[in-house]
Formats: sequence, structure tokens, C-alpha cells
Amino acid sequence: MMKKILFIVGSLREGSFNRQLAREAEQMIGARAEVTYLNYKDVPLINQDIEFPEPEAVGRLRAVVKEADALWVFSPEYNFSYPGHVKNLFDWLSRPLVAGDYETPTVINGKKVALSGAGGKMATAKCREKLTELLTFIKADVMEQQTGIVLNMEAWTEGRMILSDEKKTALKDQVEAFLKFV
Repeated sequence: MMKKILFIVGSLREGSFNRQLAREAEQMIGARAEVTYLNYKDVPLINQDIEFPEPEAVGRLRAVVKEADALWVFSPEYNFSYPGHVKNLFDWLSRPLVAGDYETPTVINGKKVALSGAGGKMATAKCREKLTELLTFIKADVMEQQTGIVLNMEAWTEGRMILSDEKKTALKDQVEAFLKFV
């Protein structure tokens, strides 16, 4: 049975560098797994006043994540961390499905997760470090091998991300490791 991998792009910008990186990974995966992208633009900010019953967008989010065999997060680094909307997404996924029920596993519990990111000179190291901490805390199974990409100058000046052979090899190595991990 073909594995289902859900890609979560941490930048909401359609032409983002992390979306470009995700597309590279998708091409490398090819027909070996079914890859889909999570659309979470309509997920509201978490708020206990609207938590139960869950908002329709949150229900869709949870259903899509539940159906996936694994998640792969491609995120930029914002101020030495991950974007706020990424935190909001994982906050919703970590909350109980029934009010007061903290014993039943959430949809993120035990989910296999890979992390990658394209960004500035730190190659999203702090973002990936903090995402690892968050995801481990909410009981996801985070793959140790990660890929951080330092963007080329053309990315910043022309919007074109160019992956060197070394960067492509690092991503391909992560793809192979992730397919085994899943």
C-alpha cells in the first residue's frame, strides 16, 4: 500500500522558498508515495471559546492529518523560531478531540514527522530545533535527520531558489531516510 505523506509548508506565500523546497522533495519522492499539501489558511487562531464544537476548518485539518501516514514540514525561520501560524496549526492538532478528555490520543500523537527549511545563513536551524521540541512535546515522532538550506543570493534578489548539487544531495538523502522512517 502506498504511503500518504502530507506536506506542511510553513510559509503562506504561494511562491515561497519553502514551497519550492517542498516541490523539489516531492519530485524526488516521485511515485513511491502519495504526496499532498495541507491548506490551512482558513484555520482560526486557537481560542477556548471556539474549541468545542470544533470549527469546521479545524475538523478538516484533523481529518487530513489523521489520514496521512506521515507529515513533512518545510518552514522558514521567523525571529529564531517558526511562524506563528505554524504554532497555531500544531496547537489545534495537540488539543483533545472531546472536551476534558486528555487521555485519548490526538491526531498528531505518534505521527511520523520530517523537518526541512530554506532560509538565511542559519539554514533555519533555530526553527527546526524549536519545532523538534514542540513536536516531541505533543508526542509526534520526529525524524532525527533534517535538511537546512542556506538560500542563494538570487533567491533574495530575484525570487529564484537555486539548489547546489550538495544541497540536492542532502535533500535526496533525507527523502530516502524519510521513506524508510515512514
